Amino acid sequence: MPLDAAAIGKGCGGRLETGDQFCGRELPRVRAALASGIPVTVSCTLKAPLFREVAEELGAEDRVAFANIRETAGWSAQGPAAGPKMAALLAAAAEAMPAPANVSFESQGVALVYGRDEAAIEAGRRLADHLDVTVLLSRPGEVAVPASGEIPVLKGTVRAAKGHLGAFTLTVDDTALPLPSSRRALAFGPSRDGATSTCDIVVDLTGGTPLFPAHDVRSGYLRADPRDPAAVERVLFEASHLVGTFDKPRFIDFHADLCAHSRSRITGCTRCLDVCPTGAIAPAGDHVAIDPHVCAGCGSCASVCPTGAAAYALPPADAQMRRLRTLLAAFRKAGGTAPVLLIHDDAHGAPLIDALARFGDGLPADVLPFPLNEVTQVGPELVAAAFAYGAGAVRFLVRARPKHDVAPLLRNAARLETIVQALGYGAPAGGAVVSLIETDDPDALGEALATGPRGTPAPVPSGFMPDGDVRGVLRFAVSELHHAAPHPVDRVALDAGAPFGGLSFDTAACTLCHACVGACPTGALADDPDRPRLTFAESACVQCGLCAATCPEDVIGLVPQLDFTAWAVPRRVLKEEEPFECIACGKAFGTRSTVERIVGRLRDRHWMFAGPAGEQRIKALMMCDTCRVSHVLTEGFDPHAAEENRPRTSEDYIRARQG
Repeated sequence: MPLDAAAIGKGCGGRLETGDQFCGRELPRVRAALASGIPVTVSCTLKAPLFREVAEELGAEDRVAFANIRETAGWSAQGPAAGPKMAALLAAAAEAMPAPANVSFESQGVALVYGRDEAAIEAGRRLADHLDVTVLLSRPGEVAVPASGEIPVLKGTVRAAKGHLGAFTLTVDDTALPLPSSRRALAFGPSRDGATSTCDIVVDLTGGTPLFPAHDVRSGYLRADPRDPAAVERVLFEASHLVGTFDKPRFIDFHADLCAHSRSRITGCTRCLDVCPTGAIAPAGDHVAIDPHVCAGCGSCASVCPTGAAAYALPPADAQMRRLRTLLAAFRKAGGTAPVLLIHDDAHGAPLIDALARFGDGLPADVLPFPLNEVTQVGPELVAAAFAYGAGAVRFLVRARPKHDVAPLLRNAARLETIVQALGYGAPAGGAVVSLIETDDPDALGEALATGPRGTPAPVPSGFMPDGDVRGVLRFAVSELHHAAPHPVDRVALDAGAPFGGLSFDTAACTLCHACVGACPTGALADDPDRPRLTFAESACVQCGLCAATCPEDVIGLVPQLDFTAWAVPRRVLKEEEPFECIACGKAFGTRSTVERIVGRLRDRHWMFAGPAGEQRIKALMMCDTCRVSHVLTEGFDPHAAEENRPRTSEDYIRARQG
């Protein structure tokens, strides 16, 4: 493949070495580079095992990275123009990604084979050499009596199921044991409902409705149609190996203190609950809880979480953004402009790109592949940063029949398309610059990338360094997106459900009770300890609606929008009033309007506040907490002393009757 050494060196920096066969006769050159003590990026993933072996021999395994510039760049009809792309891919590969934490599963091999007939019994018999098996038959018809009773066979139908590999709990109705006297077909004794079964593995051969949502990604739950012998064989083979300890990545890093789910039993944000396909997320008081054993890693919760409470950890947002920054900066330094960022996963996207390179025209020279664990993990911060860094378009490559629900991704893409179009990043000839490519065909992928619109890049791309949590990264990205925009505007109206926006506020009706401040989970609404004042920081608002639901005067409404001017202002005052000063000590407390309104309503309208004695009680209302207590004790107020409010007793009724 052609190599533009000048462009690659210009984009990457450092020392550049080119060759013909680094994995063969020129391997000593790689060995010498690894022995030098400096970081080394090898532009080959095919022979990565060989290079890793050499690196381990030299103690350099932590200093070597790999980039594929062949299938993704050089093997293309536009290969001679792919120098900037090669530089970008090599530079991005050198960005270190932190290793994720793991979640462990423990399986003792206790298995439940759930079926309807002899196929389930036969499956249990075959698994018995590897697992501790029980067979459960749901509404069985005429089932032949097994020749041996070494495998327990019961009747029952699973009503509810929860858990994962190593920890399943099933609620079973119509449970019954077989009768030993069964002759021609299995007969069962009396049945009961509500039985509980626990096991490590569930093999479902009923052919009916799965026991779990997103069942194909539930660890330890294996399902096959009993009419498909090949599928049954695959399931039995997999089940037989599920004994021991197994690890998977902890996909989501969850921070309960940032969650905006609810406050004081009032529900606010439910975005993650609405999009989780596996049921791994459940309410847990003021926040939600995510079961890492059930989580399948689609990342939809992280992509829609407005506060960053649910953050994708494979990789973390700031590390992912640093790689994106390096990718686009190197492409620009090497002479490229307005690239198309192709976001894809390794399971589906990488093979499609490989096939396009080997059997088609390959990727266009301005298309930068950006692999992630799951495409559905992408949130608005990455797309905003891509355009701020100089991208001309963003494409998401997903399956024609996606493994995970792409509705949240579609909403995010449409939302970002609205924003970038409003800021002038759109294509001169029209068309979406943020969109999905849903295909399993490499030729269709090539066609979509070649003909898809290229937007107007930022005249002076940003170079901001992302740092901090997801919400902090989003603030940086949105701010830089606006600063770098070809045609910036102050405000972009958005759809309901957007993770940022402002408030409509009835200032006159607000009493400054500050109930909204106590409900706000992000600190967007705040009070002032020194005076009656309510302030609002729009950049911190996540449109959870808790303030509006909590406000007793119903003066708050949500306004989904992106107001760049408001984001640039630290806080703005929504309402401020003159404080009322204690008539005894002069300490400010409450608001003058509230105290005067209370005094006005009670004076001469309630027996306790009428007359000369009432005036003393009125004074108590105009004092701070400390002085009020002292005043009441000094004056000796007794609400039961007045005849008008004295409780009636039996003696009163007797005296009245005698009179």
